[in-house]
Amino acid sequence: MDYLWSPWRMEYIESAKDEASTDGCIFCDLPAAGDDEKSLILARSGLSFALLNRFPYNPGHVLIAPLRHIGDIASITDDEALDMHRLLQGARRALEEEMAPHGFNVGMNLGRTAGAGIPDHLHWHVVPRWNGDSNFMPVIGQTKVLPELLAETWTRLTPRF
Repeated sequence: MDYLWSPWRMEYIESAKDEASTDGCIFCDLPAAGDDEKSLILARSGLSFALLNRFPYNPGHVLIAPLRHIGDIASITDDEALDMHRLLQGARRALEEEMAPHGFNVGMNLGRTAGAGIPDHLHWHVVPRWNGDSNFMPVIGQTKVLPELLAETWTRLTPRF
């Protein structure tokens, strides 16, 4: 039997285990840290920011979040919604220019039952897709094979924002 190692998954597994004991919010803590490269923050706007997902579904998986800690979509202001949407458009443009995907998945999971890993802070997922990017690995091997390191993706995308 062949093995494909994905050691980055252990950080994800352990962070999920420790989630209940953590008071912090990554969508609040990362922008406040001030190190955009280390935090994988691609761009900031007046009321929101874009960053790479540390545990991406595909290369270039971008998250768009408001700067304000808010988990209820009904409570977002019009200004915040517009700001996030503009950043979403910028993310789509940057990904299109740099990575030339064939399509995108854009979505927001509201509530843990709906799949939100961080339900207390709204965030959009922008996932670039390519013809043939799905194969047996996630289904059979329960492993996603990513052809590029996050630091490389950050370096490629940051100038496009």
